Amino acid sequence: MPDAYAIARALLFRFDAETAHHLSMAGLRLAEKSGLLPLLFPEPECLAPIEVMGLRFPNRLGLAAGLDKEGNTIDALGRLGFGFIEIGTITPRPQAGNPKPRLFRLIEHEAIINRMGFNNAGIHAGVAAVRSSRTFQGVIGFNIGKNKDTPNENAADDYLICLREAYPVANYIAVNLSSPNTPGLRDLQGEDACARLLEILKKEQQQLAATHGKQVPLLFKVAPDLDPPHIAGLARVFREGGLDGLIATNTTLDRQAVSNHPRAQEAGGLSGKPLEARSNEVIRAFASELGGSIPIIGVGGVGSAEDALRKIDAGATLVQIYSRFIFQGPALVRACARALDGVAP
Repeated sequence: MPDAYAIARALLFRFDAETAHHLSMAGLRLAEKSGLLPLLFPEPECLAPIEVMGLRFPNRLGLAAGLDKEGNTIDALGRLGFGFIEIGTITPRPQAGNPKPRLFRLIEHEAIINRMGFNNAGIHAGVAAVRSSRTFQGVIGFNIGKNKDTPNENAADDYLICLREAYPVANYIAVNLSSPNTPGLRDLQGEDACARLLEILKKEQQQLAATHGKQVPLLFKVAPDLDPPHIAGLARVFREGGLDGLIATNTTLDRQAVSNHPRAQEAGGLSGKPLEARSNEVIRAFASELGGSIPIIGVGGVGSAEDALRKIDAGATLVQIYSRFIFQGPALVRACARALDGVAP
């Protein structure tokens, strides 16, 4: 498949990044519905499942939020071998996102800059999309955010709407506090603001668990642009607040690694290979502070089996990919899943 993907990528990269994204996702859905995808990607080899947060993951490798924003390509993506798929970010109301162009490839760096701005069809459409998935047997994460026009003082209301709506269909729910593309969102990573939000959402989680008769883990997703005292403070908040899991990290605002690229100063978050080392540093710092009390999903710059294993070495229990999957193709999924299969529980 690498040669076939190289051809497909060459064709797709003739288009601007966002058009190529929509074409590739539509192509995956068509290939799944036509029966072509199961022929190209037979059932993945049997890998050892792992239990994390009370959930059974078929393997340790997942797809990070941002690729399947609407949740309408779960079955097709699942054919590629992911053990879990995180959809979104999804907001209470439909949102167009930021003006185009808003997605840029930095090919020589295997990196992407995006300022999408939580473009999505809203929580009701996201829930309906998850309900319509049929063949994926892995874990589905639901990444939620606030609408751009919702002030931070009312952010909890937006997260509560999404939490309530997604709870019946999600296996876990990830709260996005760290996208750089919604003005002021990262302010919610302040210790006091984060503690208040976590308290509100944990209380609602308990009520929803009683109503629905199941426990859906609650995770927070944090930025890589945190200094050590901030990491220590947030780790304390997460421990004391009973957070179920942590996703580290989102995209970075740092451009040092791509400063020579003509697109370097585009507004938005940088992801891909340049993020790997910093993501690992943040994972390692949180793992040290948390002492194994909260599982970490490591994400940021994974483009090989060795990169995936470095996330585990840094302290992650599960690993996600996204940006370098675009550059490397489907072969990356099974290579990473296979490498992670050899990791001790």
